[in-house]
Amino acid sequence: MKKMKLLIATMLFAGSCALHAQNENDVIVKDQRGQEEVIALPEGMTLNVDSLMNEYNAKTYLLPDTDCNYKDINPMFPKEVYIDRLRRLPNIMEMVYNNEVQACIDRYAGRFRRNVSFMLGAANFYMPIFEQALEEYGMPLELRYLPVIESSLNPRAVSRVGATGLWQFMLTTGKQYGLEVNTLVDERCDPIKASYAAAHYLKDLYRIYGDWNLVIAAYNCGPDNIAKAIHRAGGETDYWKIYPYLPKETRGYVPAFIAANYIMNYYCEHNICPMVTRLPVKTDTIMVNKNVHFEQIAAVCGVDLDILRTLNPQYRRNIVNGYTKPSVLRLPQEAINVFIDNEDSVYNYQADVLLKNRTEVAIPEDIPQVQRPTRTSVRSKSGRGHHGRDARKGRKGRRDRGSKSVTVKSGQTLSEIARRNHTTVDKLKRLNGIKGSNIRAGKKLKVK
Repeated sequence: MKKMKLLIATMLFAGSCALHAQNENDVIVKDQRGQEEVIALPEGMTLNVDSLMNEYNAKTYLLPDTDCNYKDINPMFPKEVYIDRLRRLPNIMEMVYNNEVQACIDRYAGRFRRNVSFMLGAANFYMPIFEQALEEYGMPLELRYLPVIESSLNPRAVSRVGATGLWQFMLTTGKQYGLEVNTLVDERCDPIKASYAAAHYLKDLYRIYGDWNLVIAAYNCGPDNIAKAIHRAGGETDYWKIYPYLPKETRGYVPAFIAANYIMNYYCEHNICPMVTRLPVKTDTIMVNKNVHFEQIAAVCGVDLDILRTLNPQYRRNIVNGYTKPSVLRLPQEAINVFIDNEDSVYNYQADVLLKNRTEVAIPEDIPQVQRPTRTSVRSKSGRGHHGRDARKGRKGRRDRGSKSVTVKSGQTLSEIARRNHTTVDKLKRLNGIKGSNIRAGKKLKVK
């Protein structure tokens, strides 16, 4: 029931752009010994906000805050201030401070401050969904900031290795946690279903490790890489002790997660203004039992195609596959009754054009006979043609096709076999090279 209320109350804020690797996804930091180290930022931290702002919902429901009087300057603070602020967060998860965390905070508060402004606005759509799913599985609510570093809150984000959606599920993991993925549907892009799958996955990881830093790291690089790092670190299970043995991106992942928690709570201190969120249209869902194309719905119900794609990001090719199973279609509330009252018209509208796959095909009964091409004579280098050999093969083939054999049964005589096969004993002897009249059981005889 909670899920249904959330479905009806929440506008699914979706985009269609994919994440792409950037040149600026590495950060150089100095460790405690003063040596330089390169850590890779998660892809969600490298996406240009301009591409997000071109999406339908961003243009429609997110606006810059023109009343914001903050100076566009990122103030710097002593390290003790960052430590104190992290300590004050109402979290059960460990939020430590070090140079790696500071580098990620600086990236969010500096170069990517416009991304933060965008995500603070988009969070109004998504955080209720994330929190509901995490609550249901008993997970810490600070995990709601994982999609901030994973996808920059873009439901259709696709990483360079194929991880998809707000929570960046790989194909196998998504299917393992009940997300349907096929040619027509990718539920990794469904904010609600993917959020519950992510909460379930995180709970399973915590059962394995019992340590939230390792859970976050395993979510990024998989349990196998964590196991390898623990082994190379001599059995250590502290994230910061296995840190040198982790993949480069995972070394930057936990610091980025801590930085996301910091910046999403202390954005004001860094003069970042959240984008203003306008109230989206009210929506509701309906179940469809036939395949239906978005263009059919748009034409009959008067709903904009961009709105349909935004409300239903899980449908990859603008087709709701109702024939496979009853499938959810989300519509603006005022379009629900229009769809119900005109359902047949919706399904019939240009169905032969928009839904091209045929269900039955008749094969013509009068199939024309096609004459086979004759083989031409090909002469060998020695001058001897193959036509004589081909002719002999043809005659032999015709003889073989007309021949018939039988197997001699116990007690049978040549006379009996000849009579049964409408021939004579003399012919049987000639065909089979028999001189006498004795035959043995099990022998095959040509009868014609």
